[in-house]
Amino acid sequence: MGAQISDAAQKNLRRVVLSSIVGALIEWYDFFLYGVVAGIVFNKLFFPAVSPVVGTIMAFATFAVGFVARPLGGIIFGHFGDKIGRKKMLIITLEIMGVATVAIGCIPSYDSIGIWAPILLVVCRLAQGIGLGGEWGGAVLMAFESAPAEKRAFYGALPQIGNPLGLMLATGIIGILSYTLSNEDFLAWGWRIAFILSAILVFVGAYIRNSVEETQDFSAVKKEVEKVRYPMITAFKRYPRTLFACMGARFVEGIAFNVFGVFSLSYLTQTCGVPRTLALTVVMAAAFVMACCIPFWGAFACRVGKGKIFGVSALLLGVAAYPAFWVLHHYSNTSFILVYPAVIIPLGVIYSAAYASMASLFSDAFDPTVRYSSISFVYQFSGIFASGITPMIATILVQANNSQPWYLCGYLLIAGVISALATVWLGSIRRNKVEPLPMG
Repeated sequence: MGAQISDAAQKNLRRVVLSSIVGALIEWYDFFLYGVVAGIVFNKLFFPAVSPVVGTIMAFATFAVGFVARPLGGIIFGHFGDKIGRKKMLIITLEIMGVATVAIGCIPSYDSIGIWAPILLVVCRLAQGIGLGGEWGGAVLMAFESAPAEKRAFYGALPQIGNPLGLMLATGIIGILSYTLSNEDFLAWGWRIAFILSAILVFVGAYIRNSVEETQDFSAVKKEVEKVRYPMITAFKRYPRTLFACMGARFVEGIAFNVFGVFSLSYLTQTCGVPRTLALTVVMAAAFVMACCIPFWGAFACRVGKGKIFGVSALLLGVAAYPAFWVLHHYSNTSFILVYPAVIIPLGVIYSAAYASMASLFSDAFDPTVRYSSISFVYQFSGIFASGITPMIATILVQANNSQPWYLCGYLLIAGVISALATVWLGSIRRNKVEPLPMG
């Protein structure tokens, strides 16, 4: 039985959850905004000298740059988050993301400044990646470490709602701009509004985050923290198998989200010929369902186990790719209403189960002295292969299959099997005490 927490602790927990959700929403809004716009704007404005397919691949390559930078951000902010606290790092990462996103909205096109346009785009994308690299781990831990032990899977899942809300906000604003502006105005200046709006969101998010207290787990191990000079190195010494098992488990989560949440927009608009605004409504609907399902899966994980929820959903994500893309491929132009469940079920329902349970699954695998560094490294380093290059690989696989999605579906299925097996391995490490059990 878990201990009851005081009224003051409960009040702080509510503030922590709100600040984590709002902060994560802003961070993911900034990051997803780039992904949403990459395949429909950046390929035309920053890479106009190449064919449409090559331009799309190059635009998604700059999308991948952010994921390459994320492990660096995870290591930097994870280190200081383990050494001096979670709260301070979260405010800094939010400000970095906001400045980089506003800057992207101000970059002139290739026609105006030539090669400097894609160069500046990459620099800003790197800054976005570094900021988000330290964001996810801190936001999750603020909620996870402030909650009662028996409810940590639920509270650890709540910051994950910021992901679909950020996606909804990003696609929603782009959708409104696409609907209200002509295609010429949208490409010329309309898309920039969405990026510049980030300045307002960052101000609000930083204000909310500044009002919360440090987590109880970090406060309890302050003396132990002083003995750990380099948390990431210590984590590799204590938990080498756990780190690799977690990275393998995360594989399909990153691939599935970027296939259904990012690449699907490019696939529907460029391969299937669906209007941009209509394609955006599908992703928005899936994101809404995801936001509603995440708390449910978090609570369910408290009852049946986070490892079981994650492992089963990882395998289902791989299997679901075939029926989902079969519908997208055959019915996008004839019965578009069928496209909604084809994206909502894998992204909104199945993916939300994996994403909700992943936060507590990874957090619970490491002790508090190295936890920020460990889960940030796991999430961000695996993200290079699981997330960053996925839209680019998806574009290549579809083109190699004569605009059909079956190679891509096979890729997702393999990823699902890998992640399910890695989850089983992680459970085996814990049950057999192959590595030290986390303290705290």
